[in-house]
Amino acid sequence: MNELRSIKQMRINSTMTVNQLVNEMSGAALGAGRLAEAVDIYEEMLRDETTKFFGLAGAMTPAGMRLVIKDMIKDGHIDVLVTTGANIIHDLIEAFGGCHYKGTSQTDDVDLRHQQINRIFDVFLPEHHFTLFEEKILEILADIDQKDLSIRELLTEMGLRVEDSILGVAAKKDVPVFCPAIADSAIGLQAWLHTQTQKLSVDAFRDMHEFMDICYHAKKTGAIFIGGGVPKNFILQSMIVMPKSFDYAIQLTTDRPEAGGLSGATLSEAKSWGKVAENARAVTVYGDATITLPIIVAAVRERLRQ
Repeated sequence: MNELRSIKQMRINSTMTVNQLVNEMSGAALGAGRLAEAVDIYEEMLRDETTKFFGLAGAMTPAGMRLVIKDMIKDGHIDVLVTTGANIIHDLIEAFGGCHYKGTSQTDDVDLRHQQINRIFDVFLPEHHFTLFEEKILEILADIDQKDLSIRELLTEMGLRVEDSILGVAAKKDVPVFCPAIADSAIGLQAWLHTQTQKLSVDAFRDMHEFMDICYHAKKTGAIFIGGGVPKNFILQSMIVMPKSFDYAIQLTTDRPEAGGLSGATLSEAKSWGKVAENARAVTVYGDATITLPIIVAAVRERLRQ
């Protein structure tokens, strides 16, 4: 049993910074203590010679996190991004000039359908913004050289054509973006439509070689997981065939482990698979990632003075 420490009661004042608030949380327990621990681990990841993986699931870009992710890539805080097609799509919608709107979950969805408004909980997306995305993405696909591509290479080619996007910043900074389940998205749908009249060849398995090389050559590895799903599994499964495990791991989730889903699976469980090292610095923070991620990033930026 670890040495017992008394709980330090938090003191809040009107002039404190984000990092000062987090430092007050470090003496507390429950979610506050976990959030403060995540900040400490994230800071160590950035200061250490660590290859930093970022697993992005959930509706983060439509909810307002796209600039947080862009700036993390731009400033070298993400070395490898693994995400869902949905997060890429909603980022591109804004890069193309579209917009998401603050709505409400207490609404008549049939009425929204009649108004041609799509809903993601309390985010509203008018259909014409999605139509703009579909038009633009088909233009981009038509412009890409029709050689055999991996999914990562396809996303890089897209990023080179849309600079004001997560993919665009990643392409400029030479940060690989992997999207293993890209077919499960509107990008996959539009790509399929494109192939009905033009050639497009994408090798879904070729990403594995590049990803494994990154893992193998990394001196140390750290990962931040937003939720779980395919991005979390794609990152963690690499260590099954590696002679190493993740040295740092942070998970931000609202899910519980009892249902057996990966979004709720603990990082301790990942140690049983050898995916996270036995002595790794790891913590799961239970809470909405649109709250916890900005706090963690802001506090560490303050510590690094960035």
